[in-house]
Amino acid sequence: MLWQALTAVRDLGRLHDIASILVRYGFGDMVRRMGLADALERAGRALHWNEARELAHLEPPARVRRALEELGPTFVKLGQVLATRIDLFEPEWIIEFGKLQDSTPAAPWADIRQQLCEDLGSPPEEVFATFDPEPLAAASIAQVHRARFEDGSEVVVKVRRPGIRPIIEADLRWLARLAKLAEGESPELRAFRPQEVVRQFSQSLRRELDFAGECRNAEHIAENFADYADPDSPALPPSGEVVQTEAPEEVPAIIVIPRVYWQWTGERVCVQEFIAGISGRKLATVDQAGLDRKVLARRGARAVLKMIVEDGFFHADPHPGNVFYLPGNRIAFIDFGMVGRLTEVRRDQLMRLLLGLVKHEPRRVADVMLDWTGDGAMDEDSLLLEIQTFVQQYHGVALKQLRLGAMLSDLVAILRQHQLALPSDLSLLIKAFISLEGMGRELDPDFDMAGEAMPLLEQALRARYAPTALLQRGWRGVSEALSLVAGLPQDLSRLLRAARRGRLEIHIDVMHLKRVGNQLDSAANRLVVGIVVAALIIGSSIVMTVPGGPTLLGLPFFGLLGFAGAVIGSIWLLLSIWRSGGEE
Repeated sequence: MLWQALTAVRDLGRLHDIASILVRYGFGDMVRRMGLADALERAGRALHWNEARELAHLEPPARVRRALEELGPTFVKLGQVLATRIDLFEPEWIIEFGKLQDSTPAAPWADIRQQLCEDLGSPPEEVFATFDPEPLAAASIAQVHRARFEDGSEVVVKVRRPGIRPIIEADLRWLARLAKLAEGESPELRAFRPQEVVRQFSQSLRRELDFAGECRNAEHIAENFADYADPDSPALPPSGEVVQTEAPEEVPAIIVIPRVYWQWTGERVCVQEFIAGISGRKLATVDQAGLDRKVLARRGARAVLKMIVEDGFFHADPHPGNVFYLPGNRIAFIDFGMVGRLTEVRRDQLMRLLLGLVKHEPRRVADVMLDWTGDGAMDEDSLLLEIQTFVQQYHGVALKQLRLGAMLSDLVAILRQHQLALPSDLSLLIKAFISLEGMGRELDPDFDMAGEAMPLLEQALRARYAPTALLQRGWRGVSEALSLVAGLPQDLSRLLRAARRGRLEIHIDVMHLKRVGNQLDSAANRLVVGIVVAALIIGSSIVMTVPGGPTLLGLPFFGLLGFAGAVIGSIWLLLSIWRSGGEE
């Protein structure tokens, strides 16, 4: 497989860079075991095996993090995705992955301007009244510039780096190949589910490259918050009470999502409203502005919990850099490239899990965790006992003292010890939940995440089991059952028809058997070629002893032709054996 991959010459140089960096950071053994070294040497590319000495003192998590930083934007993004997989990696790995900073020098303004002219249809100087060539921020995929329209509207222009997509696509191709090879050849790496991780990462990164998709995410979340009112907001006056005679002023939204200017937005550029607020990283400035940290912590938590529990569509990366604080203790969210989606079933499971943790009901927690881990091989009794012991240790602990983020991390650690992994949507959710609680405690050391979550969870659970909701789900179930029964005669007819014709087939897909079958096919092909070569040698030897017939250089022509065919077949056979040895 790897030899076939090397025929893609366009990616060969990138493979050499990847292997060289892995060797330099002390992962030469991995390079050899994955067959990269032999493959590159066959292609005439040498690796410098002595480059790893200077970095041997670093711990493995630090070496991996530094290697990802040097490998470039695709791998930095991969590390950021791995930071969400607390179900696969120990805490020290998650901490190192969390250190990956997606910041690079700005691209040349001439390149950015040329691409903007193509995407906007006009030079940026004509579209905007002012445009600052100096970026506000520069990352591996995009950089952000500040601009202003003729009507005075302040905006930010996010521009994708020119030429970044071909580089990322090449990296994703190699990651997919290497993940498949690693999962097939290395039992140690197989536990990390490399193919699933790469698949999830590839989908996430390709969505992040599409800025129009990011803006659609922003508008979706803005619609969900259109009529949102925080419970702590001042109550409306009693019915019939006259407060003022003038028309009421428009109340500013508590949760702010930047407006999208679709006329100038596309795949490679997006134009959004500029948020003039205080970054979530500048807590000292928050105090200087007179904002209430406790209110900000509560409102931010309730907003994200609403996205998760009620909407099932949430900001999956709510770190301080993506949050701004505005006058009136309002909160703005930016950067919707990474979002999470939860089905109705997932939301129901999440509510039952969190309520089980808060109310100390181990059976409820265990049932949800077993549902999440699926039908993989496990010692269910042992896992159930550990989960019950974990939940019961919090019995009698006051609600305010519960740390939901830490409890979820410990629960996932139990799954990790049993070599079980969560579905990708849940790992993203739990990481977002932990980040949310961490941000809340930075704002307010006394922040009570469990207390904030409980009313919303109970309200959502009551709504789910309200008579109208039960009636709707029941009707939906009846409709699906009737549809299944209606199609049953046709399905049985097809099954019986196929059986009568002798075309009834049962497909069993076993990956290891498929691999053994491929090896047997390859061995049989080499055996056949070996027999043919032997036959050519024997037959040609006999022909050489028979007088008469055409000659070449004084020797029988057909005898020489047979020997030439035997030589070619022998060379092919030796190369085939050599390649198979390298891939193993």
